[in-house]
Amino acid sequence: MRHRRAGKKLGRDSAHRRAILRNLVTSLFRHEEISTTYAKAKALRPIAEKMITLAKRGDLHARRQALSYMMDKGVAHKLFDQMKDRFLERQGGYIRILRTGHRTGDNAPLAIIQLLLVGEGKTSGKKIARGTKSKGKVPQKVSDKGARSTGKKRVSEDEQGKVEKPKRKDAA
Repeated sequence: MRHRRAGKKLGRDSAHRRAILRNLVTSLFRHEEISTTYAKAKALRPIAEKMITLAKRGDLHARRQALSYMMDKGVAHKLFDQMKDRFLERQGGYIRILRTGHRTGDNAPLAIIQLLLVGEGKTSGKKIARGTKSKGKVPQKVSDKGARSTGKKRVSEDEQGKVEKPKRKDAA
């Protein structure tokens, strides 16, 4: 049983798994979007978010911790100097994982993992409490029925009063 075992093994020994995740996190920050399998993307998310948290901290010790994990010094400097401003207002959830289908050959589920841009994700920090109704107007449903022409001529209210409606014969 895997009770209280964190992380996935990804079918590799620990050194290979660590090398793959280090390469993936470096590529993610270099290109800001990569395509990989869904399982690797899920394993990569907490590590990449930890690197962004280190970049937000920004001190020398955090920079050295990130440099010890990333494979490219230039990518780490890019993260700490240019990309950290994008995430200063956000408290977690810096990464999006999108499923893209299955790989031909082994049918492995694929995903795109990408960094969020400024202003993406949640639209506002305000939440409406449950059970309360907003006082604003409810938007009317827009349909294209009124846009179609039915071929009938519109009659003004004055003319409607003049027109008598034919009486229907009730079937007994």
